Parts: sequence; C-alpha cells; structure tokens
Amino acid sequence: MSIAAFSTRRARTLRLAAVGLTAVAALTLTACNSNEGTGTKSEGKPDSSTSAPADQASGSNGSGGSDATGGASDGKKGGGTEQDGSSKDGAKGSGGSGGSDNSEQEIGPCDINKLTIGVKSVQRPVNYMVLEVNNHAGVDCNMPGYPILKFGEDAQAATPVYEDSKPQAVVTLAPGKTAYAGIRTSSADGSGQNGYKATSLEVFLQGSDDSKSVELPGGSVYIDDTAQVTYWQSDLSNALD
Repeated sequence: MSIAAFSTRRARTLRLAAVGLTAVAALTLTACNSNEGTGTKSEGKPDSSTSAPADQASGSNGSGGSDATGGASDGKKGGGTEQDGSSKDGAKGSGGSGGSDNSEQEIGPCDINKLTIGVKSVQRPVNYMVLEVNNHAGVDCNMPGYPILKFGEDAQAATPVYEDSKPQAVVTLAPGKTAYAGIRTSSADGSGQNGYKATSLEVFLQGSDDSKSVELPGGSVYIDDTAQVTYWQSDLSNALD
C-alpha cells in the first residue's frame, strides 16, 4: 500500500470515529436533558399537587380565607346585631315612653263597695245634711252624676236632684280623697207637703244596682216633698251653697 492510500484511509477512519463520537455525545446530551426535564417535572408535580391543596386548605382554614370569610361573617353578624339591637331598643324606647304617655288608663266610675259613705247634719243651711264618700279603692275613679237616695223603707221614689248644682266637669276622686253631696231634707218654713219621718237611708250610685245603707244622724230625719240632693262636688262649700 502506498503512503497516499494509507493516509487517505486513516483520515476516513478518523472522520468516522469523530462522527461516531459526535453522535454519542449528542445522544448523551439528549439523554441528560431528557432525564433532567423528566426529573424536574416529576419533582415539580408532587410539589405542585402538594402545595395546591395546602394553599386551598390554608385558604379555607388558614388566616387568609378565615379572615376574609370570618371578617365578612363577623361583619354581618356585628352589623345585624347592632341594627337589630338599635331597632329593638328604639322600638322599646319609643314604645315604652310613647305607650306610657298615650295609653293612660281610662278612669272608670267609682265602685260603691270601695267607698266609705257617711252622712251628717250641718247647722247652716237649716234642714240640710251632707253626704260624704271617701275613696279607698287605691285608684282614681269618677263619681257619676249625683247620688240616688231612698229615705225610709217605704220611699216611693228617689230624692230629686237640684239641677243648678251640676259641676262643669265630673268629679274625679283620687285614693283617700272625699266627694260631697248636699241634701235638703225639708223646707225651712214648713211649706213642704207629704212629710214623713225616715229611719233609714239607702245610697246608690248612678249606673249601678249596688247600694249601701247609711246610718242617719240621731237615727231619723224628717223628709217632705221639697227634699233635694246636689250633684257630687269636690268641695264641701259647693255642696252646701
């Protein structure tokens, strides 16, 4: 073999070896790159899947989600409580004061069974007595109109009322207070007719069937057809005027 031919063959062999080495190197690099990528992905996937649930769990149970949800919930609850509280307090406040002012109990008529009743004679005017009633019911009550009087068991009618004595307003009797009615028993000059001696007095209140028997001063009184009784008065002087 000539020197030229040997050199040419050696150069071809070296080229083939270089090509082979280059291919091997390329395959090696490709394999390395492929392994690194796979490793990164396989490592990255567990981190990603682990961290995502951790973040979600942190979001729902952790400080971030809890603050947001809890804050909104607390805000709603707090606001609702304050609004409800102020609304209820306001309703109670206005209802309490307004109700007290506007819902005053209507004063009813006096119950004769809760009154102390007595009658006594007076020096002036002549042939007059005064009927007194005291309220021990514990509440205010109204004395209706005038007393209905029946002198004696055989009285045919109640004593007539003296219309000019009617007060401008109904007499309201507070607990422990007294109302009065003046009674003219007979004429002062003896001009009255159909006189008789009564030994009992029964007192009724208008609008009620209940009555009370009242003891007469001295046990008896002379009654004629001029007898009259006044409306209830809050002042004794008005009852005897």
